Formats: sequence, structure tokens, C-alpha cells
Amino acid sequence: MGFGKNNVLHRNHFRKDWQSRVKTWFDQPGKKHSRRVARQAKAAKAGLRPVELLRPAVRAPTVRYNRKLRAGRGFTKAELKQAGLRAKEALSLGVPVDHRRRNRSEEGLKLNVERLEAYKARLVVFPKKAGKVKKGDTEGASKDTERLSRLAAAFPIPNGAGEQEQPREITAEEKNAPSAYDQLRKARSDARLVGVRAERERKKREEEEAKKKRLCTDSLRSRSPNGCGDAS
Repeated sequence: MGFGKNNVLHRNHFRKDWQSRVKTWFDQPGKKHSRRVARQAKAAKAGLRPVELLRPAVRAPTVRYNRKLRAGRGFTKAELKQAGLRAKEALSLGVPVDHRRRNRSEEGLKLNVERLEAYKARLVVFPKKAGKVKKGDTEGASKDTERLSRLAAAFPIPNGAGEQEQPREITAEEKNAPSAYDQLRKARSDARLVGVRAERERKKREEEEAKKKRLCTDSLRSRSPNGCGDAS
């Protein structure tokens, strides 16, 4: 075994009884079957209730992946409020809440509100006691309603690419429009240089006042006031 370049010299240990430390995956098909049976048992136990929660559509982080839409952790309070849901009762209806996520755009907020409204339109809430319908329960709810166990299939995450615009010629208005980059840089400079510019204006004003006083003094000495006062 040779060594190349400035790398660590290997110390190979082959006396560790490696035969007893080998990990095998011969039970992989059996585990797959066990998971499938467990999912079916969970769905049967849940009855009409979906076995999964409704997830929001969120943008993946970083510039590299932010064009991709994926399922998020939970809905924000702003999205729940616009959809007419209370945060305390949302999870009981199969809607998780994420207290950390913030809505960064109107498009993302609108998309998740539409998901919640579509979910509410198909939601059936049975009363806890038969014949005693309370606020929030569905009137005339029947056990014969359609069972919906796969929310991801019923409410899929839309493709994040969006509609692709066809190539077109740049209009004269767009050519003459001010650059958004220049506007942002100017706004940033204005905010950063407020104190510097105020100090500059103050010094300039003081210099002008001092210069005016000197001119008045010189005119008095030469007995030609020039509007500074009478030399009597």
C-alpha cells in the first residue's frame, strides 16, 4: 500500500474481529412488508379520519433551491387567521401550526390560504355525541361520507416553477424605467448617511454665518456698512 502526497500515514488495524461487526440487511423485504401492514392498521384504526396532516407549500431555503416548492412543517398564524381557523383548534382538525415560520411574500400567503380553504370545504366534523351538534361541527354529517386517507394526493403541492413567460421584446417604458438596483442603493445610502449629511449642513451653515459676520466687521471698519448697520 503506497502513500501519496502530504496525507496522513495509515495505521491499518485488522485485528478487531471484524466478522462479528458486519451489518447485514437481509431483513429489508420483511421490514418493508411490516411497515405496509402497520400503515394499513393505522388507517383502519383511524376510521374516517385521515392518517396524515395537511402540510403547507413552502419555498426551500437558500438561493440554490428557493425556486422549489415543497411540503412545510405547519401553517402560520397569519394563514390560519385569513382562512378563518383558530390556532388552538387547528391541530384537532388535522392542520399543524408552525410558530417559527414567517410569511415573506403575498404569493406564498395566498397559496396556503387557498389550500386551507379547499381543505375546509371538504372537511367533515362529526359531533362528539350523536344528535348534539356544537359550533364547528358539520350539519347533517353522515358516516357514509367519502373516506380520504391520503391528503397529499388530494391536496398536492403545486409545481414551484410557475408559468413560463414567452420571450418578448423589451418595451420603451421598460428601457427608460429607473433601475431597481440603483433605487435600492440610493435608499440604502440615504439611510446610512443621514447623520453625516446633517453634520455637513450644520458646518456649512456655521461657516456661512461666520463669513457674514466677518464681512459686516470689515464693512464697519471701512465705514461702508453695505446693509450691516450704520457707522455713526
